Amino acid sequence: MARKLAVIGAGLMGSGIAQVSAQAGWDVVLRDVTDEALARGRGGIEASYEKFVAKGKLEAAAAEQALARITTTTDLEAVADADVVVEAVFEKIEVKREIFQSLDKIAKDGAVLASNTSAIPITKIAAATSRPERVVGTHFFSPVPMMQLCELVRGYKTSDETLAAAREFAESVGKTCIVVNRDVAGFVTTRLISALVVEAAKLYESGVATAEDIDIACKLGFGHAMGPLATADLTGIDILMHATENIYTETQDEKFAPPESMRRMVDAGDIGRKSGQGFYEH
Repeated sequence: MARKLAVIGAGLMGSGIAQVSAQAGWDVVLRDVTDEALARGRGGIEASYEKFVAKGKLEAAAAEQALARITTTTDLEAVADADVVVEAVFEKIEVKREIFQSLDKIAKDGAVLASNTSAIPITKIAAATSRPERVVGTHFFSPVPMMQLCELVRGYKTSDETLAAAREFAESVGKTCIVVNRDVAGFVTTRLISALVVEAAKLYESGVATAEDIDIACKLGFGHAMGPLATADLTGIDILMHATENIYTETQDEKFAPPESMRRMVDAGDIGRKSGQGFYEH
């Protein structure tokens, strides 16, 4: 398998995917719309490699080589010779469809066109292209260098060959894959965490228990590494609420309707670790 990867979006997820792929030997082109976003993304990758080197988990020479494999650009045409293209932009269907329409014109025949969406049905994204059989979901988890999972999502028309190529890519960068065979909104992981976070937030909102005690219950009662409210703070309450709303819009299932307190937290900017305040103070 040729090893040229294009990543669209240099945010936390896109730069994380670029980082693990370059480290695994892929030549990576990282594309965003501004030089500032690209500089931030590249800076984050450098800092992450430095941490791994400092902890003795990565040789300094290997980090240097990996960094040299990453080129940044604002030009979408740079994806033309990529074997795999991973889109990792904001979770808005209109934005993603627009990108995939462009990728359809630019990407070479046979390229895997993947989306890192956590909740939007792949079929809806793929329908923007003339080659829906080449479109697949590759849902990585944050922070990408640390999290082991990649959720592969088969759209209504995704071919077996595309799914196999996506698995080969994800496994080559060190991830364990699960396959979502039916393209439901939220797939497997986002549906599970959304239902759990929404219920936890409702229990917290109605004063049944403190955030700490709800999380301790999940950790010690169910063996979870992290409780649902701490997970929401880490992921970003805004991001989780947005994903949950996508599932609710698609299913009209009340268990995915975010409670009012969660909406108010987002309105107020209390969105978790990145703002210093969420269900916990950070």
